[in-house]
Amino acid sequence: MPTFAYEAMNAAGKSQKGTIEASSSEEAVQRIRNQQLFPITVKPAKAAKKKGAPGAEGGATKKKRKKKAGASLAIGGVSKKQLTLFTRQLSTLQDAGLPLLRSLQILEGQQKPGLMKNVVGGVAEEVEGGSSLSDAMGKFPKAFDVLYTKMVHAGEIGGVLDIILQRLAEFMEKAQRLKRKIRGAMVYPIAVITIAMVILTAIMVFIIPKFEEIFADFGVNLPALTVWLIDTSRWVAGGQPGQQIPGWVFVSLSPFAIFIFWKVIRKTKPGKAVTDILLLWTPIFGGLIKKTTIARFTRTLGTLIGAGVPILDAVTITKETSGNFVFERALGKVHDSIREGETFAEPLRASKTCDGIVINMIDVGEETGELDAMLMKIADNYDEEVDVAVAALVSLLQPLMVVVLGGLIGTIIIAMFLPLVEMINSLNSA
Repeated sequence: MPTFAYEAMNAAGKSQKGTIEASSSEEAVQRIRNQQLFPITVKPAKAAKKKGAPGAEGGATKKKRKKKAGASLAIGGVSKKQLTLFTRQLSTLQDAGLPLLRSLQILEGQQKPGLMKNVVGGVAEEVEGGSSLSDAMGKFPKAFDVLYTKMVHAGEIGGVLDIILQRLAEFMEKAQRLKRKIRGAMVYPIAVITIAMVILTAIMVFIIPKFEEIFADFGVNLPALTVWLIDTSRWVAGGQPGQQIPGWVFVSLSPFAIFIFWKVIRKTKPGKAVTDILLLWTPIFGGLIKKTTIARFTRTLGTLIGAGVPILDAVTITKETSGNFVFERALGKVHDSIREGETFAEPLRASKTCDGIVINMIDVGEETGELDAMLMKIADNYDEEVDVAVAALVSLLQPLMVVVLGGLIGTIIIAMFLPLVEMINSLNSA
């Protein structure tokens, strides 16, 4: 009967290795589980020995493969869509009872050539070398963040890796769905503003100069509004005395400059703190950002606590992934409060970052011992509120854009027709 070498984790979370006789790898996995062990890797003993031998060629290939994965990661991270799909598929394979290494190898084969394939291959190599899944994923931080690896580690210790991966996949899918809704809501306003700016620039460059020539031929005294519009047109077209760069170049590049400037400021701690505070105080958008952040941090914290991550570690991870300085500071105070044996809700109440209903629900969750379930309910509730807020924002932006664009076009028309009226009056009087 074939002999299989295995690595498994016991109830205490410690790794142990051994061999077992079985007719197939599936039977070997079942026998290992019957010993109250959670199998991490199961492979034929001869194959394991062959791969473990210090062959120069095999070792070089393995190092080359890891180096390749690391080099790809230096260029950028794995997309959330790919990572979510990978998590869902890995959860399904683990639920079906396949050995972890075999599951990773299957998923590596399914990936298209690229960064994700290299990452999965690198994780498989680490697991085959004796690392746990969470440790292997921790070596690829641009693909698997702290939240991801901590939850996987909790699943390994509890022997419920398939369930944890399923929860993690659901968490990521909901986060992606929320992000898509917000981005989708912004597509229409951005498209309208872009087209409007192109049309206004074309009017300034091609139409206004024609009117200026007509006014110059008739020698009309121009009103202040018309003079201002003509000067603006000259600046946009690059016709001002001593002007070297046309204004339309600045208009075209200004969105990119603002975006880069914003990113640079956000890279610094003081800049991130100031911008986060300002964003929360911004009319209309501030409320939406607040609801989105509450939904994110409650879902993250609820998922971590439900996965069995210790409360202090869960709060720390949630603080690091909240994405907003104000909430990071509040969660830091929550961490200190829990460490000193006090409540979760009181520091949040003092920080005034969350609404009263959130504080009360967390308070009830603490008293009943179902904090994770209560946090998930808060997240679901705020997800719905974000949907409503996004729909209301889109409804508000449409008439607002009509008013603004109408005002701009109306100003141009009035500025151009005031001299025409004066021309007509002078001709009639003559």
